[in-house]
Amino acid sequence: MFWVYAISSIRRNYIYVGLTSDLDGRIDRHNKGYERTTKPYAPFKLIYSETHSTRAEARKREKYFKSGVGKEF
Repeated sequence: MFWVYAISSIRRNYIYVGLTSDLDGRIDRHNKGYERTTKPYAPFKLIYSETHSTRAEARKREKYFKSGVGKEF
């Protein structure tokens, strides 16, 4: 099972979209500053998540959310 998720910085205007097989662990890593991309924007709150049965499906959906049309969603 794979999750596509969006997290929002509590302190700054920043939203990050990603995919993972361990949603709770991944958000915890973002909040603890272990991820270089999101470290300056921590802490985060989960604002959206959805599950997919395969990594390929999840990656396709993640790419959609990172596109111009997906960002409007």
